[in-house]
Amino acid sequence: MTATKRPAPAVPGGRPSDEDPIRVSFRRYAGVRTRVLEVGDTVPEPDVPRRSLRRRSATPHVRPTAPRLVLLHGYCDSADTWRPALEQLAAAGIPAVAVDLPGFGDAQPLRPGPMLPQLDAFATAVVREQAVLGSVVLAGNSLGGTMSLRAAQNSRLPISGVVSIAAPGFVDSWLIRAVARYPLPLRLYSSLPVPVPGFLVRKVAEQLVPRLLYADSGAADATQVQRFTALFPDYRATKSRLEEARQLVAELADAYRLDSVEVPLLVVACGKDKLVTAASGRQLHTLVPHSRLLVREDWGHCPQLDDPVEVAELLTYFAASAVRTTQAKRAAATAPEAVSEDTAAG
Repeated sequence: MTATKRPAPAVPGGRPSDEDPIRVSFRRYAGVRTRVLEVGDTVPEPDVPRRSLRRRSATPHVRPTAPRLVLLHGYCDSADTWRPALEQLAAAGIPAVAVDLPGFGDAQPLRPGPMLPQLDAFATAVVREQAVLGSVVLAGNSLGGTMSLRAAQNSRLPISGVVSIAAPGFVDSWLIRAVARYPLPLRLYSSLPVPVPGFLVRKVAEQLVPRLLYADSGAADATQVQRFTALFPDYRATKSRLEEARQLVAELADAYRLDSVEVPLLVVACGKDKLVTAASGRQLHTLVPHSRLLVREDWGHCPQLDDPVEVAELLTYFAASAVRTTQAKRAAATAPEAVSEDTAAG
């Protein structure tokens, strides 16, 4: 992992960059260079030997008391979706990072082939980096929720808890099912001999994005909407994203091994979500019996945009609870071994 620090740009709304609590850097995870938004404690310098980092991470007094949040965004999104929540976390003194997933934002593109294994390797590298400084709690929205769940399936990863927000692949909306079936209108669009003019593509995206992502399209932030629509500048880019979405939906059919999830899990279902229905969250909760379920009827597909204050509070309280639960379970698991060793020594 390498890091290159850059000054953080000014945030929307005209606030000077030197008042922005969010630090911006570029790092490399699993061979993918990407952008990182970070608040709270920083990761160690990249030139510190990895062996020395392991010794430091095993020493209790060098670990911060607050758990570290790793925030993963959804499909066709970027780390900027977490900016409002990151500001709240920074004010509360909670360390957190949000990263551009491969293929999105300022990250390098995905390689040809299956997408989920590449994203798994990337998420694993992020978690291992952050775990050097403290207990890690993963929180993901949409595709990020999928990646968080898949990371939780890996018992070797140092994860203390997971928040899955609107993860697809359980009981999805008609729109996601339509992408999977590739109906006639989409096939016709992809095979048009004359590309649709770019200005028309952007105009349609400007109308659709607020309706798909927000609970109330009238309250959509113009800067966030523009960030999404920039992903569809023309016919070719839109066609490429559509093909990528079809591949991802196909991979979701075999994405989960939920019986392997043992860490605390909070499932967030959103009543006004037009992409992943609240029924999907309820199904996930049923499949992981020890999970907790939060249903918010007033949230849309991206609640971190609808209500960043409450989302930040939710993540903060769950992370603290999850770390306590996980530490207690680990202590209980090792206690019999310690007793047995003492008995044998006596």
